[in-house]
Amino acid sequence: MITGEGRHRVARLFVCGVLVLSLAATVAALAPEVVTAVNAIPMHLSGRFRDARGFSQAAEGHFLVFDRRAHTVFGIDEQMSAVYPIVEIGAEPGRILDPSAFSAAVDGSFVVADAPLGQARVQVFSPVGQLRQRFLLPGRARSRVAIDGFAVDGIAGLHYTGTAVLVSQPDWGGLITEYSVAGEPLRTFGELRATGHEDDREVHLALNSGLVVTAPGGGYFFVFQTGRPAFRKYDAEGRLLFERQVQGHEIDALVASLPDRWPRGADEQPMIAPTVRAAAVDRQGQLWISLSVPFTYVFDADGDKVRVVQFRGAGVISPTSLVFATNDRLLATPDLVIFDPDVVSDLPVDTTRLPPVVLTPDRPR
Repeated sequence: MITGEGRHRVARLFVCGVLVLSLAATVAALAPEVVTAVNAIPMHLSGRFRDARGFSQAAEGHFLVFDRRAHTVFGIDEQMSAVYPIVEIGAEPGRILDPSAFSAAVDGSFVVADAPLGQARVQVFSPVGQLRQRFLLPGRARSRVAIDGFAVDGIAGLHYTGTAVLVSQPDWGGLITEYSVAGEPLRTFGELRATGHEDDREVHLALNSGLVVTAPGGGYFFVFQTGRPAFRKYDAEGRLLFERQVQGHEIDALVASLPDRWPRGADEQPMIAPTVRAAAVDRQGQLWISLSVPFTYVFDADGDKVRVVQFRGAGVISPTSLVFATNDRLLATPDLVIFDPDVVSDLPVDTTRLPPVVLTPDRPR
């Protein structure tokens, strides 16, 4: 016969067992998954691009490729049989020079941020490359983030909704500045995070640079691109809903190696390597964050991590941009590959791509 005390012990053991099983199930669910490409731009086309940093598909079916080093936006037909320039190099309106960011809306219209003669500029184009609007941003274009050893002049984080342009512009005192397509500043929101470098303005602003993406049904995610990886979610009015730290054993070495100083000359800008390479939101409102190590973390609409993904094309891929197409396929650069996020391969995770990470302060080139 079980006494009252015995019943309590059995109940406690039962609860502990449930918790252990629940924890084990959670750990198992977050084991890295390998997602392999289901399609890709053929090599005889993709080989033309020097540095593909943007890849999207217009509603009409054709693809857009932003080639940063070629200062060009290309089109590729839906059958992937031909490539053609849509917007070409040049400082005059309707062309691009020293581009830093690209974003396309669902209808295929797109924006490019560039910096001709060091002046930050945003241009809005139709799906076929006709200039619709352009505007200049105040101040000179500055380099604070070094991506793959390449110093980015001007805007690094930009998101185009089709009706507005959202820019990571911490110089204005907030994380996100929203512009109309005509260039009218509509609002700035998102308090800058504490960095411990408030006495060094350029470092403080660099550590508050990030990527902006919109959430289905309204609201925004802001993903800090440099320093300790984290993200925030804001509602449609710009009010903070929550902040989450991005954590996982895949990035432990990366975070442990983050420098805490960026020595430079009096007239030099700090060049800070990113810990986050890309971000996108799917139809379910899940946030996908591509890290500087070849893993992507997926967070649900409440900010809880639900998946760890390693992308595989011809080899392991660490995406530099991510975009969800209207058919829920995930388009990624630099390899111009297409994934079905729901199709998980039985291939083993490649852990050889995780050597000790050392992020040293880069010096301007």
